[in-house]
This record gives sequence, structure tokens and C-alpha cells, in this order.
Amino acid sequence: MPLKDILAALVVIVVWGANFVVIKVGVDEIPPMLLGALRFLFVAFPAVFFVPRPAVHWRYVVGYGLTICLGQFVFLFLAIYLGMPAGLASLVLQAQAFFTVAIAALVLREAVRPHHVLGIGLAAAGLALLDLGAGGETAVPLAGFLLTLAAAFSWASGNVVLKCAGPVRMLPMVVWGALLPPLPFLLLSAVFEGPDRIVDSLIHISWRAVGAVAYLSGIATLIGYVLWGRLLARHPVARIAPLSLLIPVVGLLCADWFLGERLGPLQWVGGLVVLIGLAVNLFGAGPLRAKRRPLGG
Repeated sequence: MPLKDILAALVVIVVWGANFVVIKVGVDEIPPMLLGALRFLFVAFPAVFFVPRPAVHWRYVVGYGLTICLGQFVFLFLAIYLGMPAGLASLVLQAQAFFTVAIAALVLREAVRPHHVLGIGLAAAGLALLDLGAGGETAVPLAGFLLTLAAAFSWASGNVVLKCAGPVRMLPMVVWGALLPPLPFLLLSAVFEGPDRIVDSLIHISWRAVGAVAYLSGIATLIGYVLWGRLLARHPVARIAPLSLLIPVVGLLCADWFLGERLGPLQWVGGLVVLIGLAVNLFGAGPLRAKRRPLGG
């Protein structure tokens, strides 16, 4: 792999791993539903005026927007706002790989291979260890844990939408799919966070909040997807896809360094078991399935 592509891969891993810490900073400064609205507003505009519409039926763009853009981040932002540790969120969210296998088996009648069952079993055991170890220095609230799993399920549903859509360039899909979430996010914010809090947050927005929105929309979403898409286009998927296993590793380390999230021994063991389960699932999966699975935070 050329040096520039190695560097691009490292950028994606670091950007997406640190993304969860930025989300934590963002929801501490801005109500979570308002943060979601701002994130996708700036993903879509002004890029939508320069990026061509995806060459797929509109129902796939809408399905992508509802699942990966709206559903995933409604649950994830709320989970972290309610106390789900950012580092563990980066790990638990990778359960999307197993949900994708299950949904594809039910909806698309894809075969479930033995390595899928083994990987799912290992991941389930690892998640159980994470929950059992929640009494350590970093607590895992049940609501946040379940919401993160819901985010993973929503992401997995979007993966199946993308597979049904066929080959598609990810940058147009991301930009045009981002047109859908801002209004529902704003409606959720108005109902649950209140107009007064929205106005107050926007009037008194801090530079930390501005930086968080800029990072989530411009760096984590647009730059991350463009670099990842180019890597997949230039190299065999089997060489690129395993790099996704490093994202929760970076997420856990960044949460430790910047947020002081200290995991107990049982939580570290649980995280390692989840990563092993992900590796079993990934290295056994076919190239087409790996290629269809987008990443992000």
C-alpha cells in the first residue's frame, strides 16, 4: 500500500475513533437532538449544491437518511448524553456488524455461516462482561447501553438498505441522505428539549460547541467517508476492512486520555472479547458484504 494511502487509513481510524469523544463534548455543550440537527445541516449544506445526486432510486436515499443518519445518531447522541462512556460507545456500536448479518439473513435470505454464529456469541459474551464490569471506575448506565445497541441496529438496517441499493458512491449518498435528518432532529429537540433551550444554546454557543459541530459534520462525516471510499476503491476490501477494528481501540484510548474514563479489568476483558468476535465475523465474511458495510460515528 502506498505511503499516502497508509496515512489516509490512519487519518480515518483516528478521526472516527476520536469522534466519540467529540460527541461527548458536543452533548455537554448542546442538547443532543439540536446537536444532531446542526451536524447534518452542515453535512448537507452547502455540499448538496456541488455534489451530484446519488445514482440510485430515491427510496434508498431516504432509507439511508432514516437509518444511518437519523436513527443511528438519535440513539447514539442520547445514549452519550445520558452517560454512556464515549470509549465504550465506540466499541458497543460495532455490534452493527452482527445486526447486519442477522437482518440480511431475515430480509435478504442470506446464509448465516458458522463464523457468524461464533462471532456473535463471542461479542455477546464480551458485552455481558462489559455490563458485569460496570461497577468499576467507569459506570455503564443501562439506558445508555441499550440506546447504543439501538444505534447499532439502526446502522445495520442502513447497511442492508445500501446493499439493496447496489453499487453507490458514498459521498453523494452521505450528502443527500443528510438532507432528511435536520427537520426531524429539530422537531425532537423542540418537543423534548424545548424552544427556550434551543434558542439559549444557539445564542450562547461556545467555541467548544462550534468546534464539535465542525468536527462531526466536516471531518468525521465528509472527510472520513471520502478517504474511506477512496481506500476501498484502490485496494482489496480484505486489506482495508479489518482496519475498522482499530476504531474502538482509538475510541477507548481517547476517552481514557481526554475524558478520564477509566475501565475496570473486567471491562477491558469484555472489550477484548468483543474485538475478537468482530475479527472472527470480519475475516470470515465475503468481500461483497465487507464492501457494503459503511463506517462512522
